[in-house]
Amino acid sequence: MRDALTKLFARFRKDDEGVTLVEYGIALILAVTVGVTVLGGLAEDVNLQMDAACNQMTGGGGLTGDTGTC
Repeated sequence: MRDALTKLFARFRKDDEGVTLVEYGIALILAVTVGVTVLGGLAEDVNLQMDAACNQMTGGGGLTGDTGTC
C-alpha cells in the first residue's frame, strides 16, 4: 500500500498537466475566504458606527419620533 501511494505521488509530481487549474482553484477559494472574513468584520464595524451615529442624533433613544428607527 505504501509503495502504491509513493508511486502515485511520484507520478503526480512529474505530471504538470492540470496543475494550473488546481492552483487557480486553491487561489480562488483562499481569496473568497479572506474576502468574506474581511467584509464580515468591516460590516460589523460599520454597523457599530451607524448605531453610534443614530444614538448621537436621537439623544440615545434610538428612535427619531414617529418615523421609526434610524
